[in-house]
Amino acid sequence: MKELKVILGLSGGVDSAVAAKLLLEQGYEVVGVFMKNWDEDDGTEYCTAEADYADARAIADSLKIPLEPINFAHEYWERVFAQFLKHYNHGWTPNPDVLCNKEIKFGLFLEYANAQGVELIATGHYARTETHDGEFSLHRGVDLQKDQTYFLSGVPRSRLARCLFPLAELTKTEVRKIARSTGLSVHDKKDSTGICFIGERRFKDFLARYVKQDHGEIVDTNDRVIGEHIGLPYYTLGQRTGLGIGGRREGIEAPWYVMGKNQKTNQLVVTQQDSDLLNDELEADGMNWLVDDPHKFTECEAMVRYRQSPQACSFTLKDKHIHVRFTSPQRAITPGQYAAFYHDTRCLGSALINRVC
Repeated sequence: MKELKVILGLSGGVDSAVAAKLLLEQGYEVVGVFMKNWDEDDGTEYCTAEADYADARAIADSLKIPLEPINFAHEYWERVFAQFLKHYNHGWTPNPDVLCNKEIKFGLFLEYANAQGVELIATGHYARTETHDGEFSLHRGVDLQKDQTYFLSGVPRSRLARCLFPLAELTKTEVRKIARSTGLSVHDKKDSTGICFIGERRFKDFLARYVKQDHGEIVDTNDRVIGEHIGLPYYTLGQRTGLGIGGRREGIEAPWYVMGKNQKTNQLVVTQQDSDLLNDELEADGMNWLVDDPHKFTECEAMVRYRQSPQACSFTLKDKHIHVRFTSPQRAITPGQYAAFYHDTRCLGSALINRVC
């Protein structure tokens, strides 16, 4: 019987490496694709694409599979980074990784597979899929600490249905163990963190290359000026460090937290009361549903950031908007991030947070 062909996103990390090995063991013909999504031409020590490609090449050679490099940097700039900058200049704190999955890793990558006449793609994401009676569903991975359904929640269901997730039933510890026993050189490679195109560099330095530093006042909840900020895009709700202001309040030491941004006055609003950061309602739009009828799940759970445990909530739909009310107040709900919805382990979809109520 002819092997079924699958094109795998091979990043040079341990997750996609083990995904490739498992697919081979399951009898698939595996073709690796290394996606370069950012032109790292700033000459700094933070440029990792070359090293990652070398690791991907070593993995492919070790597993005896072909590897094709593809450069999506131009498309990434147009479809993801431009939106990233737009949201920052709007005073939001965007999450480009959700958009990257939608537009690049499960968009252009799938188009590439189509052009090769290949039906299936695969990645090293920690997520599970199920199909019952012809209905596809996305579920959280077994390793809840590494579960990545939050980042996949913006991808249309028809695209996810064509993707294999070989790591669905594994923990990160088990993945590294498999890599080590297989002799893969990346078995102890450090996980990448943060936004993919920034790497380990200081975020403020990176953002300064693209977003103007428009200084303004830092004010407390009583409109008292207590400091100066370097530009509203450089701060996020709930932020505690890097504010450059002391921690005294009426003679008592206490940390300051960012609680708001006033775009009209260019003021950063801070508080020393953690309760000021709590809200129990939000509005969002741009919904991507992974279920046929979301009205069946109006009592569910939601995450408003990655690694948060799902929180009980309810929602109502009106036109192209969704209004979410949490059972318990949530800390630092942030416009520009995504609200991902869940029913038990099933991911129902997500929407872009645009307002905190």
